[in-house]
Amino acid sequence: MSRLFGSVRSRATLGAVLVVAVALVAAGAAVLLSLRANLTGEAGTRAERSAQAVASELAARTPLGKLSGLDAEDTPVQIVDEDGVLLAASEDLERISGAGTAEVTPAPARSGADDGRDRDDDDRDDDSGRPDDDESLEPGEIAQGASYANGTATIDGDTEDYRFAAVEVETPDRGRLTVHAGSPLAAEHSAVGTALTAMLIGFPLLLGVVAGVTWLVTGRALRPVEGIRREMAAITASEDLRRRVPEPATHDEVARLARTTNATLAALEASVERQRRFVADASHELRSPIASLRTQLEVAAAHPELLDLDGAVEDTVRLQNLAADLLLLARLDAGERPAGTRVDLATLAREEAAGREGVTVEAEPVEVSGSRGQLGRVLANLLDNAERHARERITVTVRREGGEAVVGVADDGEGVAEADRERIFERFVRLDAARSRDDGGAGLGLAIARDVAVRHGGTLTAGAAPAGGALFELRLPLAGADRGTPRA
Repeated sequence: MSRLFGSVRSRATLGAVLVVAVALVAAGAAVLLSLRANLTGEAGTRAERSAQAVASELAARTPLGKLSGLDAEDTPVQIVDEDGVLLAASEDLERISGAGTAEVTPAPARSGADDGRDRDDDDRDDDSGRPDDDESLEPGEIAQGASYANGTATIDGDTEDYRFAAVEVETPDRGRLTVHAGSPLAAEHSAVGTALTAMLIGFPLLLGVVAGVTWLVTGRALRPVEGIRREMAAITASEDLRRRVPEPATHDEVARLARTTNATLAALEASVERQRRFVADASHELRSPIASLRTQLEVAAAHPELLDLDGAVEDTVRLQNLAADLLLLARLDAGERPAGTRVDLATLAREEAAGREGVTVEAEPVEVSGSRGQLGRVLANLLDNAERHARERITVTVRREGGEAVVGVADDGEGVAEADRERIFERFVRLDAARSRDDGGAGLGLAIARDVAVRHGGTLTAGAAPAGGALFELRLPLAGADRGTPRA
């Protein structure tokens, strides 16, 4: 069963059929009940008119044997007195239920003296002489309205269901009488049965049409999704991240899914390519100090007097620093979040500038939230870069600007060409003026600085300093502010 309804298409079809089925059943039940109520009401109205006609004849002193309403073939009529005694009934009436009495044979006529005595005894229940009925009627008056009941009657051997109406009349000579007249419900049963049959035949056909249309529509709507799935499976099997899934020409959710999937593939391709370049560049950068250190050790092993101890230590330090930079980049790429401690950038700037020649710090106390060690690494990298390019002076400023802390590191060197102001933040990139491995480093300082800034919810940009050199500006949200999503 789970395999049968394991697809979106089958579940959508089943859901549509169930919803339509519930709606059809509810609507059909309402229609049948309304139809039955209307037809029953019409039968009751016909029965009331028949009862009113007989009551009018009784009010006009028409003898029981001459009542015209007793001759109707499809309208059973009973006339009973206040004691429930049957006084008259339709001809050929064999059985009846739901009317005034189950008797079909009128009782023998009583004497006038008896009638008078009975009426006097039954119509009075106190000394005032008022009848004990809720409604007092004058002789010859017919009660307003009627009471209704359902029952059966057998006339000439045919038994049918009837709607009976009871109408009271005050006769001048027989007292209070009740006329029960019936109207057949055969038409009501026939109409309801016909409607029910039509529904039992039509509803399954309609549900079949709904299921077919839903199956076709959902299949057409989900066809691009299957294309996306097949292409994603092919991309996974081939590991070719340059491929893209097909984008339908529509503007619906499936098209947006395809566009988002392609954007994800593009980002994944860029990330993988970036990692490949990183591994290749890291291998290249590590090869030089390792080879140099090995050469020095081999020479020292053969000729101890030729050992360049200072050079070996320098290569070891370079190797150690490069390994530390690579490890920090790996942690940043893995999504390591900075600690949430408060850091005073003014104090941190003074600590990093201490011991450096020609560095001036102009700072106001500004606190941010993050890792003190990583933020110190950013300032150190910016100062190292400024020292390599400055002629005489480096200026560090720390200020508050709106909801951000702004740290500026400016030098009086030659500056950075506008075309290179983004490229210098790429990993292992060294401009012409900094291509020496000894002086320019491995080209990871600015890349690390920007990655740390982004992980802290800030930005790091390069521009022109007022003195004509380069200006690196670090912007971080103030402590207590929502860092939100790291900005690229």
